Amino acid sequence: MATGGEIERVIQLLSRLPGLGPRSARRVVLHLLKRRDTVLVPLIRELSGLEAGIRVCPVCGNLDTTEPCALCADRSRDRGLICVVEEVSDLWALERTRAFRGVYHVLGGTLSALDGVGPEDLSISDLVSRVRSQAVREVILALNATVEGQTTAHVVTDRLAGSGVAISRLAQGVPLGGELDYLDDGTLTAALKARRPW
Repeated sequence: MATGGEIERVIQLLSRLPGLGPRSARRVVLHLLKRRDTVLVPLIRELSGLEAGIRVCPVCGNLDTTEPCALCADRSRDRGLICVVEEVSDLWALERTRAFRGVYHVLGGTLSALDGVGPEDLSISDLVSRVRSQAVREVILALNATVEGQTTAHVVTDRLAGSGVAISRLAQGVPLGGELDYLDDGTLTAALKARRPW
């Protein structure tokens, strides 16, 4: 390579990010170096501040610079409605919709025997404690429709049994604007099973 060791190390680090391979990382680094004052320097400043100030919310598991996070501190949110997600990225995706006004609980992953992730590795017990100590009406399981996600949902449901809280899950099936011919068999099966009156 015609680049110095420092530049090559930055390229290698960036290529570890999702969606960036070595070629894309090289283009990003070149862009940053060409625009030092307007892009690189502000990015370094923001990343340094983020690294120093980021916290895991002790209530829900979200990432923020405050404790509790802005969502948990928001008094207008319905604390009787908890949406359980696997990761912070799922929480952020749901927040983008602006359709949910309750609070969240991030499990920190899903159960996986292959990866050695058991119930004690996730924040399931924290969720159970939260449900039992607060006036929670409903827990929405917004877990991915994978084998691991569904296994995790069953364990969470079992742990919440007897708490008196309603447990629901996200609807699964045909996405808005989706064409049946392009959907996989599992999605079509879930859509048929989750059908509702017109």
